[in-house]
Amino acid sequence: MATGFYSHPDCLRHDNGQWHPECPARLQAIEDQLIASRIDSLIEREEAPLAEETDLARVHTQAHIDYIKSRTPEQGRSELDPDTSMCPESYRAALRAAGAAIAATDAVIEGRYDNAFCSVRPPGHHAEPARAMGFCLFNNVAIAARHALEVHGLQRVAIVDFDVHHGNGTEAAFSGDSRVLMCSFFQHPFYPFSGADNHASNMVNVPLPARTKGMQVREVVDMMWLPRLEEFKPQMIFVSAGFDAHREDDMANMGLVEDDYAWITAQIRAVARRHAQGRIVSCLEGGYNLSALGRSVVAHLRALAEI
Repeated sequence: MATGFYSHPDCLRHDNGQWHPECPARLQAIEDQLIASRIDSLIEREEAPLAEETDLARVHTQAHIDYIKSRTPEQGRSELDPDTSMCPESYRAALRAAGAAIAATDAVIEGRYDNAFCSVRPPGHHAEPARAMGFCLFNNVAIAARHALEVHGLQRVAIVDFDVHHGNGTEAAFSGDSRVLMCSFFQHPFYPFSGADNHASNMVNVPLPARTKGMQVREVVDMMWLPRLEEFKPQMIFVSAGFDAHREDDMANMGLVEDDYAWITAQIRAVARRHAQGRIVSCLEGGYNLSALGRSVVAHLRALAEI
């Protein structure tokens, strides 16, 4: 079996404006690096379907879903907050992003792929059940995790979030849910200024100072994430794969490089192999330096596919 790669042209049509770092060029940079690295032919491409409202409603309130639909402009852009906006194609792009995560979950659980990566936008991990924020409209990873639990009947899933920003939306969706273990590190204090004070037993949040480099992050993974994951024995692992902790990414101030993402991914894969039949679904979150993003995704994919 191979690694699935889910995306869709609709995800390129979500336009936040020329000034915005969360731009269509992010997905194009990933495509360029896939070709340059010569791994494009070693992954299996799939077109993301559209998520249904019932899929979104496993995480989000109906009021939130209706609000996002209502704010979709006929032309121009609609501002949801100073960071988050919508254009006429944004709602459909968001349905593709969530749909990719769901379809990848189905394919991996059914055994068609060992694991999968969703190259999609808008990202998702800041979207709370009743609020869009931080470039995110719907929480793709949370929706996929709930799908695995409630549609496929899994009893334990883990969510690993290595974006430089805390996944407040994912935490809001699952805090206190014993079926879900969330492991994350993030720069702190930093946007969205959350995560350091939640003591829910299923949250392994590790705030790190600016200028933290890869060796310190590897120690966090080894000492704090892996023992909890081993104890939890997840039946599937979901990854919020943000690459903005890279040292070349000026959206934040951490110091990871491609080898660190490959190492983290290899640790996740080893846990999945021991406890989850190898099942992993990873979804793109942040990463705004285009070159670093493309190279880091390739490193992540190489580790997922073991190539």
